Parts: sequence; C-alpha cells; structure tokens
Amino acid sequence: MPAKIRLQRHGKKGNAFYHIVVADSRAPRDGKFIERIGSYNPNTNPATIDLNVDKGVQWLQNGAQPTDTVRGILSYKGVLYKKHLLGGVTKGALTAEQADAKFAAWLEAKETKINAKKTGLANSAAEIAKVRFAEEVKLKEQKAAAIAAKNAPVAEEAPAAEEAEAPATEENNEAAAE
Repeated sequence: MPAKIRLQRHGKKGNAFYHIVVADSRAPRDGKFIERIGSYNPNTNPATIDLNVDKGVQWLQNGAQPTDTVRGILSYKGVLYKKHLLGGVTKGALTAEQADAKFAAWLEAKETKINAKKTGLANSAAEIAKVRFAEEVKLKEQKAAAIAAKNAPVAEEAPAAEEAEAPATEENNEAAAE
C-alpha cells in the first residue's frame, strides 16, 4: 500500500481550500485518508499554510511520496530541509543540536521574508488608496470648477440682460407718453 502526501479539496466552487493528507495512492482524491497533517489556503496573499512539520518529516522518512504541489508546499515550510538535516544526523555529518540550530535559523529567515512580503503588500495597498483618493479629490475639484465656470456666465448675463431691458422700457414709456 504505497502512501501519498496530497491535497484533499474542500470549499466552494471558485474558493478552494485544501487539507494536506497522507492517503493510499489508490484512494479517491477526496476520499479515505490515513492522516491529516495540515491545511493550505491559496485564496490569501501570501497563501496560508498550516502544517505539522514533524508529522510531515515522519511520513517522508517512512516512504510516503508527495505530489508535485505538496512537494512545493513541504519545501516552502521546510519539511524537506529538515528531512535533509536529519539524514545528515543519521550519517554522522551533524549532531542533532547543529541540525536543530540550522533549521531554526532557516525558519527565522523564512519568517522574516514572509513578514516583509506581508508588510510590502499592506504598504502598497495603502499607497494605492492614497493615490486613488488624491485623484478623486483632483477630479472633484475639476468638476466643481467646471460647474462654477458654467454657472458664472449665466449669473453675469442675467443682470446685464435686466440692465439692457430697463433703458428699452424707459424709451417705450417715453414713446407711449408722446
């Protein structure tokens, strides 16, 4: 019974959410599984991955084969790197403490990189919002100026028209009086 580490799809149409499971390779995609070791949500930016690293390493050491997508996820979370370090401990190239220190340093660097991406995304979203607001203010001012310009000549013409009518009325009154 060859075991596979693969994704099990959940969620609505167009809004997928996956569980990372260890299953018999002959079982259906969303069918029976041996153990659930994590979850993967590709709908967020960056994607949200919740994974039990120790269980993943244990299953890899027992011979479970990950699918291509899950291999990328395991690599992203450091499971494959930890397995590599544990192989070095088994061969005597490293001590367990050295391997743990290297893995902790790698995790810290990875976490820094992820936080930098989240911060960059938040800052870019804020900058985009500021630019949009400035454009809307400028557009609003332009529209207000256009409306004021359109209404201003009408306001000037009305008193001028009244003045033009007033002398004509006096002349008509004089002509009528004679």
